[in-house]
Order: sequence, then structure tokens, then C-alpha cells
Amino acid sequence: RGKVFTRLIKEITVAARHGGGDPEGNPRLRSAISTAKSENMPKDNITRAIQKGTGEIAGEVYDEIMYEGYGPGGIAVLVECLTDNRNRTVADVRHYFAKSNGNLGESGCVAYMFDKKGLILVDKSTIAEEALMDAALEAGADDIVEEENEFQILTAPEDFDGVRNALEESGVSFLDASISMIPQNTVEVVDEKIARALMRLMDSLEEHDDVQNVYANFDIDDALMEQLSE
Repeated sequence: RGKVFTRLIKEITVAARHGGGDPEGNPRLRSAISTAKSENMPKDNITRAIQKGTGEIAGEVYDEIMYEGYGPGGIAVLVECLTDNRNRTVADVRHYFAKSNGNLGESGCVAYMFDKKGLILVDKSTIAEEALMDAALEAGADDIVEEENEFQILTAPEDFDGVRNALEESGVSFLDASISMIPQNTVEVVDEKIARALMRLMDSLEEHDDVQNVYANFDIDDALMEQLSE
């Protein structure tokens, strides 16, 4: 929970720094606050993070950086970071890629393989597909994708806030709601050695304090995932 709070505080601080401390006029801040509340972050923590962003109280200044690279098996990986020390962060990210037989690439080397989308996840057991589809499309969503245990609602980034608010007002509860980088196509990984190396890379990146999100274009089937977890 401490790691989740740290990431959310950074996001709130940066959102307030770029768009001001009023969530009504700052969609990014409004989204970050909503996520923080869903994680039961205390109100005082949220307030202090906003004040750091607006300069009302002293705080770190974070740079937003997106690193791009290739994981084992040539898998495309995007690493979204907020850091107060670029040199430390890039050195660590490069080390994780190299340790997993991947390599950190130049800006733009894999980003073109992803689309920036609003992504809202809804537990399939909580709502009928037809009812969710009617509500989501009426609110302005682009598409709904059915997965094994969840529905994925996709929106244009500029429509994300409106769709999420409309669904909330309709009583729909979310597993998660965020702006995400969605791969245009996925690569199925069937080799156990590559799959293990990929999961090690994902775990290392996601555990790093400066990393906000990690996106990749691979797919591992359930049988192999179960094998990896043994």
C-alpha cells in the first residue's frame, strides 16, 4: 500500500503543478484524486500532494519520462516514470532491461506500436454486458472488449473523464480506471524461458519507486502463466 500511495502522491503533485490545484478545472488531477480515494488514501495526504504541486508547501520536482525498449523475445515495452533524478532512473531501467536480455532503446522506437486510450475495467459479475454497453456507448466510449473475468471499456483520452463520471453516476463500479497505452497488436509468448525473463523484467520495473506504469505488447496463455507461478 505504501508503494501505491507513493505513486499516487507523485501523480497528484505533477497534475497539480501542470494544471493547477482545482480538480474541477484539471481533469488529470481530478482523475488522480479519484484513484487515490478508491485506494483509501487519507484526505490529508491528497491535500499535501496538491499543495506541493502548486508550490504552497515545499516538495520535490518530478520529471515525466517515458522510456522505450525491447524485452526478451523482442517484446515492445514502455516504462512511464516520474523522477526527481533522471540519471538514477535511466541507469536502473537500463540495468533491468540488460539483466533480462533486453535493451533500452531510443525515444520513439516502440511507442508507435501503442495507442493512448482511456481504459475502464469492470468486473463481469457486477453488470450485464448489454446494460454496460448501452451505458458506456451512450456516455461516449469507443468500444467494449469482453475478457474472461472483466469488461474493458475503451475511450479517447479526451473523453475518458466524461465516460467515467457518467458510468459512476449510473452506479457502475470499476476495478480500475486510467489513461493507458494499449498495444495495437500482441505477440504470443510460448517459450517458457522467454516468458520467465519477461515476467522478471515486468516485476523489476513495477517495483521501482520511480516507475508509474509499465506497458508491453506480449500475451502469455493461462497454462504457461500457471506453469511460471509454480
